[in-house]
Amino acid sequence: MRVKYKRILLKLSGESLMGDKQFGISPDMLANYASQIKELVEIGVEVAVVIGGGNIFRGLQAAQSGIERVQGDYMGMLATVINGMALQSSLEAIGVYSRLISAIEMKQVAEPYIRRRAIRHLEKGRVVIFSAGTGSPYFTTDSAAALRANEINADVILKGTRVDGIYSADPEKDPTATKFDRLTFAKVISQGLSVMDMTAFTLCQENNLPIIVFDINIKDNLKRILQGDRIGTLVEG
Repeated sequence: MRVKYKRILLKLSGESLMGDKQFGISPDMLANYASQIKELVEIGVEVAVVIGGGNIFRGLQAAQSGIERVQGDYMGMLATVINGMALQSSLEAIGVYSRLISAIEMKQVAEPYIRRRAIRHLEKGRVVIFSAGTGSPYFTTDSAAALRANEINADVILKGTRVDGIYSADPEKDPTATKFDRLTFAKVISQGLSVMDMTAFTLCQENNLPIIVFDINIKDNLKRILQGDRIGTLVEG
């Protein structure tokens, strides 16, 4: 089967793993994402994944709880490792080979990040799960996704969300919000649309790396994007 993108980076929020829970990981959501990723691997797509940690802990919550910002950011990074371990377990339960890679060294549970090794895993058909963000505080997992996608020469970043693209306003709050099918990087900046944080977005803009924002909870969306269907909102140029 011909696919539009050969190597992708899939960005998932930690909150997407919660499902209808208020906290933690929903087994149903985990199984859903694992099965969607498996479909991509089976049609020959090389898949890297970055997951947030907001379902467990957010670095930005730290100040409210009296934890110093840098310490809180590291705690958030560890939360992404937990999510990465969960996804890896779910993938391997359905026969998908994967490698969990951490930007913070913890050799008992994950490989250290070595760019060439990560690319080799992808070439061999293994799903690569990048965890612990960039390994540095003050950077979000959006920034980690943009950084890793550029480092591994991904063709596109697929940002899975709860809505079916980028809107002029929050569609969950404003019923008059209109959806964009395609946007330029310049227009996203001029209109102040929230696609990714500015660090991540600028990194994609400077390296001409397209971003597709789509609803990952609709079955087959991921596969249809790879087959060339226009799903969600494409940001490029």
